[in-house]
Amino acid sequence: MSTENEGAAGTPAARPTPTSPEPESSRPAGEGDFPLRAPEGADAGDTRPRPDTPDPAPEAAPGGPAPTDTTPAASAGEAPTRREPVAADHHAPPGGPAAGAGGPAAGAGGQYFGADGGTGAPGAPGGGAGGPQYPWGAPPAPPPGGRRRSGLTAAIVAGALFAGLVGGGVGFWAADSGSDGNSTTISADGDPEILNRSPNSVAGIAAKALPSVVTLQSAGGGEEGQGTGWVYDKEGHIVTNNHVVANAADGGELTATFSDGKKYRAEVVGKAQGYDIAVIKLRNADDRKLTPLPLGKSGDVQVGDATIAIGAPFGLSGTVTTGIVSAKNRPVASSDGAGSKASYMSALQTDASINPGNSGGPLLNAQGAVIGVNSAIESGGGGGQSRAGSVGLGFAIPVNQAQRVAAQLIKDGVPVYAVIGATVDMGETGGGATIAEGGQDGGPAIPKGSPADRGGLRSGDVITKLDDTVIDSGPTLIGTIWTHQPKEKVTITYKRDGKEATTEVTLGAQRGDR
Repeated sequence: MSTENEGAAGTPAARPTPTSPEPESSRPAGEGDFPLRAPEGADAGDTRPRPDTPDPAPEAAPGGPAPTDTTPAASAGEAPTRREPVAADHHAPPGGPAAGAGGPAAGAGGQYFGADGGTGAPGAPGGGAGGPQYPWGAPPAPPPGGRRRSGLTAAIVAGALFAGLVGGGVGFWAADSGSDGNSTTISADGDPEILNRSPNSVAGIAAKALPSVVTLQSAGGGEEGQGTGWVYDKEGHIVTNNHVVANAADGGELTATFSDGKKYRAEVVGKAQGYDIAVIKLRNADDRKLTPLPLGKSGDVQVGDATIAIGAPFGLSGTVTTGIVSAKNRPVASSDGAGSKASYMSALQTDASINPGNSGGPLLNAQGAVIGVNSAIESGGGGGQSRAGSVGLGFAIPVNQAQRVAAQLIKDGVPVYAVIGATVDMGETGGGATIAEGGQDGGPAIPKGSPADRGGLRSGDVITKLDDTVIDSGPTLIGTIWTHQPKEKVTITYKRDGKEATTEVTLGAQRGDR
């Protein structure tokens, strides 16, 4: 059963959702100072909106037990037909990920980490009509010359592929064939085009993005932590995960180190524990020309799209890994480490290698635009302080949600959460989100006049869908509601006494974490 943190119909207690539209910010969108090609469908001159003043009277949000947290952070991706919630633990500050409870549906636990990163399989959609496609830029131009040279190039490529399959034999053949002292070598310097380092290659994107990514060190309350962040605007605001900097929020120390080794002190501007997003600001950084990373659009992201993760896994700053978007809207719940407060996400899932230390770092698309904030992993290494690493299940907070929350924090320093105003059971039942019999502190599960009350919902109702999204548990309901904003209308499908019904609910608002 949930506490108020989980309650308020689809919102964990003390977990509100953003209010109105995203506030305007001075950070450039699309290309601007960061001359990367904007994702298809993106507005070239998109400007950062500023969020409206949040509703003064927020609704209660659901709250309940959540997995343990460690210094690093955790995120989630999209779920196929039926979304299975994944619980992730926060990683502990200085070392590896901290222990955390929970796991996908059956209980496999994911983990939050101070920083994510690691190598991932370079993923790119396969060829389509008209031939293969190259997500990282145009294919290398064939070297000039006659058919004879072409044949040699083809032989070299084939040899490379063969070497990958039978490396030992090929190595012996190469050594033996050159034993007569008349061997011939081929230098890549003669054909620089073969390197294919175009602006939209992985190397080109990394070269532009790395100067805008920072490694964060936080200390406070007797704890230390490490993670990643990225430049949001020219005013010195850096976006990261809440769990990366939470221990430095109250009088702690926070340091941001850029790829050139230059360090800056920073302060926390605002943090949203429920969303696991925080914004910090650099101090005395007037001497530095800051280049904000361009932002993509969540609506343009498709399963199979190429991804690039940048961070400091296990303290290895500037690590770049690649993969694809494995799923969207993957429900993930995780705790703050103390086991008392939880974050809920409807996240992007990627197989780009993400590890403790990548938390808060950017997940980029093939055009170099941010599509998510790396936050959590599902690890096969178990909980506790073991140095569990990536198994190809990383989770990132979608960019639209991260941008909206960041704008709220920069404007007011406080997050706003959307709520339906009902306390829900936070158990992983798989059958839906059940509205509890009672609320927090002995109050009603559905306060009079709340959005759920106005929509005709009652205790015992089992919510199975929100719009077109299948709801299989309380955490999934909360994470899905938090992708919306207060005052938005949603259609809720529920079961009562075995019969299915639908109702329209106008979401309420909860200001601040509780």
